[in-house]
Amino acid sequence: MNTKSHIETPRATMRQASWLISALALSVLGACASNGSDGNHISGVMQVTLKPGDTATCETTPCQVSFQMPPGSGTYEVTGNQVKIGDFPAGETVSLGGLDASNAIKVVGANVPTAYVYIPTMQ
Repeated sequence: MNTKSHIETPRATMRQASWLISALALSVLGACASNGSDGNHISGVMQVTLKPGDTATCETTPCQVSFQMPPGSGTYEVTGNQVKIGDFPAGETVSLGGLDASNAIKVVGANVPTAYVYIPTMQ
């Protein structure tokens, strides 16, 4: 006789719980991101384009993220979650690549607000 208790959770329920947790986290982070920001709120599937101060939600992962660099001369360093993504020319729309996690995007050395992109985590 097997006395061990074993509870199985259907995969559909696990996915629903994962989406619910992600949605709650995004709403809390979204409230923080919009605090003090006058940017746009953007939604997209597979790709989004944002500029400093914007908040974007991408419905799929990975998400192709494009970013409108602030005006100026030369290049600026761009970071996502404090990790360097690259150096990009001022005033142009650039590709930050296919991101698979939410990021706070900052332009180092430019006096512009942080942009936020929220991407669901798939398991």
